[in-house]
Amino acid sequence: MRTWVPRETTTRFYLTVMLLLCLVPVATTWSGQGFYLDLATRILILAIAAVSLNLILGYGGMISLGHAAFVGIGAYSVGIFSYYEIHNGLVHLGGAVAGSVLFALVTGMVCLRTRGVYFIMITLAFAQMLYFVFVSLEEYGADDGLLIYQRSDFGALLDIENAVVLYYTALAVLAGCIGLVHRIVNARFGRVIVGIRHNEQRMRALGYDTYRYKLTCYVISGAMAGVSGFLLGNFTNFISPEMMDWTHSGELIFMIVLGGTGVLFAPVTGALAFLLLEESLSSITVYWHLIFGLILIAVVLFGRGGLHGILLRLLSRGKSGRC
Repeated sequence: MRTWVPRETTTRFYLTVMLLLCLVPVATTWSGQGFYLDLATRILILAIAAVSLNLILGYGGMISLGHAAFVGIGAYSVGIFSYYEIHNGLVHLGGAVAGSVLFALVTGMVCLRTRGVYFIMITLAFAQMLYFVFVSLEEYGADDGLLIYQRSDFGALLDIENAVVLYYTALAVLAGCIGLVHRIVNARFGRVIVGIRHNEQRMRALGYDTYRYKLTCYVISGAMAGVSGFLLGNFTNFISPEMMDWTHSGELIFMIVLGGTGVLFAPVTGALAFLLLEESLSSITVYWHLIFGLILIAVVLFGRGGLHGILLRLLSRGKSGRC
């Protein structure tokens, strides 16, 4: 007989992971391994993007292959303003959110009139259109990209030129995004979104304007991804159209699937596992893509529910063993 695992048990596990992430700067400072702080910062930033995608993919059933476009918009808001020597952090952040919201609203109005594979292909098409727009902009480096010589300036409030401050800023934003998604999916709005994923026709019959609900969810997701891009631009000090490429959208989907689709903390563990695997395998062999791909295929085929599913099965066996 299958043993039921209380939600509090898995929540404690994920909160432990978040607590350990809080201690990363302390550990890297003590060990003198600054590289791992950079790696951890990158994990947090991409986890924010994955959390935003999980809102529409995991809870709303909207599989987007163009989500990296929002990340690119956020990054370019930092780079373009810095290019004109405007370093105000609030202007950069406002530009990232506003640009992402506008792009999500315009493209979402078209994309969300389709479903299934058509939705996937249209989101991909819009993202690639934006990618080629920035490739053609010689003023901002075109395909070669653009260097950012100074990070966003928040005055005495926040100094993200400091690597540790940037790390904790990314961690705080990640925690805020997880909290926001939790509030959304547990509110009436979120219940409607989940209901639409299961049976849109029934939700429409109940009187809900499903198109408006999905568009709102899509815009919220895009805004969060734009904030991720804002942090990524500041972290890398470099932007390029490559950030918007569809392959990066695919990586975000892999992070969610690896962690567990439709699970609140799954994008964090998925991003953590994805980037640690990438880093460790690339240090072993130049053919690491092959091994990495085989591992991902194995997780999809045999790791039902991703890492979250594996965690549930381990906890279930542990409880069975104590009975």
